Amino acid sequence: MVYFPWDQYILTPEAQTVVQAASGYATSNHAARILVVGHTDTSGSAAYNIRLSERRAKIVADGMVADGVPSSVLQVDWKGKTDLAVPTPDGVREPLNRRTTIDISF
Repeated sequence: MVYFPWDQYILTPEAQTVVQAASGYATSNHAARILVVGHTDTSGSAAYNIRLSERRAKIVADGMVADGVPSSVLQVDWKGKTDLAVPTPDGVREPLNRRTTIDISF
């Protein structure tokens, strides 16, 4: 799980550590498929958040490729402000919802 600051899609130093660990685990164990899915909290419009979640997913996937993960095993998706980790009403800045998940399959 990679978390993001509000309204951003940069990889913080903590996020970079998570991406590097996931990349190392995936490459050393010969992952068959990696699903990277971006999410946002409920603040902002649906259209804005779908784009933000896409950027979050792609920055994580790009980081994994830079760490040696073959792009052929990566699938990238984004959900915007749907599929929340913590259910909240619209307009709530919930840090646990601002995330990208990495699901590694062997």
